[in-house]
Amino acid sequence: MNLESEQSITLGDVEVTRVVEWQGPFVPARGLVPEAGAEVWKDNEDWLAPDHWEPESDTAVLALQTWVLRSGGRTVLVDTGVGNGRERPDSPRFHHWQGDFLGALARAGVRPEDVDVVVNTHIHSDHVGWNTRDVDGEWVPTFPNARYLLPAADDFHYGPDNSYANGVRRDDRLLYEDSVAPVHRAGQSVLWDGSYRIDEHLTLESAPGHTPGSSVLRLASGTDRAVFVGDLLHSPVQILDPSCNSGFCLDAEQAAASRRRILERAATERELVVPAHFAGSGVVEVRREGSGFALAPSTIG
Repeated sequence: MNLESEQSITLGDVEVTRVVEWQGPFVPARGLVPEAGAEVWKDNEDWLAPDHWEPESDTAVLALQTWVLRSGGRTVLVDTGVGNGRERPDSPRFHHWQGDFLGALARAGVRPEDVDVVVNTHIHSDHVGWNTRDVDGEWVPTFPNARYLLPAADDFHYGPDNSYANGVRRDDRLLYEDSVAPVHRAGQSVLWDGSYRIDEHLTLESAPGHTPGSSVLRLASGTDRAVFVGDLLHSPVQILDPSCNSGFCLDAEQAAASRRRILERAATERELVVPAHFAGSGVVEVRREGSGFALAPSTIG
């Protein structure tokens, strides 16, 4: 299965469209997944390259993308990318980023006013950026008619009551103030915890560890199943060994437990696994293999 930018598939009664903000070599492979040794990447080069790994530079290949779901007559966005014109001094690649995300969304047939629901799987700068846009020097919601579904645990952790994630990174305060707080002020936010049912096909479920409130979105329609896993997975090497966390996971033990639980169910129920940042096909199917998992042959390469 291959979902190129702005192409769609239908799962049951839900249309799924991929909108890519950016795709390419991103960070050193073992900077992305420190616990996956060089031999893991090399031994799996035949299918990791070129979609997930650039062997010559030993660099992980990632995508920044949003998933558009048309379900029950409504338009739902899963994560909103980096956003334009942000102050991100701790993240040089995203600092003052400029891209054509709204143009890509328009090419997928979606105007900002068409969006009914925005899902932020967690509050990181590359998942909440287009929550807002700059209008005459003020950050305002990009999607004026949408409910923004935010994990309550992340909203607290990254918000002012917790000193913006304890003040460790400047970006955490900046992203909250330009991409989250304006949505609250507009009265468009919904904080949730545990689980949240969007409609008959779509349900949010907590999967903490990467962040305190990180979550997954389950799609079940007819006989089709998918799970949008956010940043539980940054690379397919984490499917081979779910104990391997990304370098961005805040609670390593909890993140690994959430990852294994989600992959166990995906293998059992034959759910398509849809990570936030996989390049290439953008989606994978998994099966059990020994104590870990493997990619189904149809999704390799």
